[in-house]
Amino acid sequence: MNSIMKSVMIIVLAIMLSINLTSQTADKTDWMGGYPEGCTSITVGKDASFDGSVMTSHTDDSHRTRSWIDIVPAKHHAKGEKVIMYKRVKNDSLAMPAYGHKEVGSIPQVSHTNGYINTAYPSLNDKQLGIGESTFGGRDELQSDEGIIDCQRLCLLMLERESTARGAIKTAGKLLEKYGWNDYGEVLTIADKNEVWHLEIVGPGKGKVGAVWVAQRVPDGHISVNANASTIKEINLKDKDYFMASENVYDVAEENGWWNPDKETFKFCYAYAPKSRTSPASRRREWRVFNLLAPSLGLDPNDKDYPFSVAPDTLVTLENLMNVFKDYYENTPFDMTKTLTVADKDGKSVISPLASPHMPYDANTLHKINGGWGPLGERTIARWYTMYATIIQLRSWLPDEIGGVEWLAMDNVATSIYVPIYGCVTDLPKQYKTPGRTLGYTLNSAWWIFNRLGTLTSQRWGDMRHDVDAVWIPMQKKFIDDQKLIDKQALDLYRENKKDAIDFLNNYSDKQGKEVMDEAIKLGDFLWTKYDEKF
Repeated sequence: MNSIMKSVMIIVLAIMLSINLTSQTADKTDWMGGYPEGCTSITVGKDASFDGSVMTSHTDDSHRTRSWIDIVPAKHHAKGEKVIMYKRVKNDSLAMPAYGHKEVGSIPQVSHTNGYINTAYPSLNDKQLGIGESTFGGRDELQSDEGIIDCQRLCLLMLERESTARGAIKTAGKLLEKYGWNDYGEVLTIADKNEVWHLEIVGPGKGKVGAVWVAQRVPDGHISVNANASTIKEINLKDKDYFMASENVYDVAEENGWWNPDKETFKFCYAYAPKSRTSPASRRREWRVFNLLAPSLGLDPNDKDYPFSVAPDTLVTLENLMNVFKDYYENTPFDMTKTLTVADKDGKSVISPLASPHMPYDANTLHKINGGWGPLGERTIARWYTMYATIIQLRSWLPDEIGGVEWLAMDNVATSIYVPIYGCVTDLPKQYKTPGRTLGYTLNSAWWIFNRLGTLTSQRWGDMRHDVDAVWIPMQKKFIDDQKLIDKQALDLYRENKKDAIDFLNNYSDKQGKEVMDEAIKLGDFLWTKYDEKF
C-alpha cells in the first residue's frame, strides 16, 4: 500500500472515530442564514450541446466536504456482502472543519459494481453515467432519522449499480422506499449518453422510513440549472418520457395541508420546499445561468420563478459552461466590487485593484458590501469555498471507456482550470488523493495547490487575475482543442486492444493533472514575487 493511500485510510479512520456521536439529525453546519449555500449544477441536453454530448455538472461549494479524490475500480462481490451506510455529521477535531461519517446501517451488496470517480459526491462511472448535486433543504419536518441513505451514499449506489439515468432513478426509488432517506432536500442531476434528468428528493416525515421524490427530464434541446432551490413545479406522471415520482408524491403534501387539490395546481417545489424558492442566493444564480446561455429571453434578475429549462441561444460548448462557472456577476448591478472604488492618476473613479468578489463574509462586513443576500453580499456562481468542480460530458457515439469525460477543477473555478479525466481511468495523480482540510496546508494536495493560488489572487484581484488568465486560458483551450485527437488515438487503440486504450487515457489524464498542478504552484510563486508589498 503506497503512502498516499495509507494517509487516506488514517484520515478516514480518524474522522470516523472522532465524530460527534450525539448528532442525530442531518447536518446543517454547511448552511448560511438558514439556507443551503452549497452547490450549483447545470445540465445540457444532447441537442443543446455543441457536439451532441449530454452534460451535467457540479460545484462542490462547501466549508467541510473532503477534498481528496480517488478511483474505485469495478468489483465482483461475494454473496452476503453488505454496503455500509453513513450519515454526515460535523467534525471539528481535525486540522480544519470537516465532516465525520457515522455508521447508521447497511444494505445488501450486488454481485458486481461499476468503477467510478470517487469525488465527495461520487460523480462518473465507467458506463457513462454522471451525476451532479445541489442541496435545497425542504421542510424540516420531512427529515427522518429512521432512514439510512444520504445524498453521498445514494450517488455511490446509483453509479455502482446502473448505466442509465432512468435506471438510476428507478433504483434510487426502490432503495429509498425500503431503506429510507435521512438527508434534507437534495437534487441529483443524473445524465447518461442519451438524456439528463433532475431528481429531487425529500424525506417522508419524522419517524418514517421512505422518501418523497420526483424526477423531470430536461428536453434534449434545453439546458437547466439547480442552485440550492427546488425547481420542479407542475408534473404530469402520465408523460412517462419526462416525469417519474414516488407513489406518495401527492399524498404526503395533501395529508400535511401543503397542497389542496380542490383549490390549486400541484407544484412540487411549493409543496415540499417553499422556503428554497425565496432564497435570492438561489434565484440570482438561476437567472444568471439562463441569462448567460439564453440572453434573448430577457429574464428579470429579480423574478421569483424561472422555467425549469430553456433553449439556449446557441449550442452550448465546454468553454461556455466553464465561463459560466467562473462568473461572479461582473459588469452587472450585482457585482460586489462596484462600490470599492479609488481615483486613478487622472482623477477618474475606478474599481480598486484590491477589490475582490471572492472576499470572506467578514470582509464583506468590513467593506459594507450588501446585496441580495444582505451582509453576505451576492451568492455568485464562482465561490472561494469551492472544494472541486466537475463538468461531465457523455457521448453516445464512443465506447464507454472513451465517451465519458469528467472535466475536473479544484477550488475556486474563477482561478482554476478544468482537467479532462476519462471515466475509464484506473488511477489519479497522488495530489488528488492527498487529504487537504483534514491534514492542514500542504502542497502535496491538489486542493491546497489551487486554494493557495485562488486565495492569493483574491488579494489583488484587479491585477492578479489577468496574470492567472494569461496562463490558464490558452492551456484550457489546448485541452479542449486536443480532445478530438485524443479521442481518435484512444479509439484506434481500442479497436486493437481495450487495455491499451485505457492505459493511454489514464496516462493522458495523469499527465494533464500533474502539468496544471505544477503550473499552479509556479503561478502562485510568480504572483507572490511580482506583487510583493502590493497586497
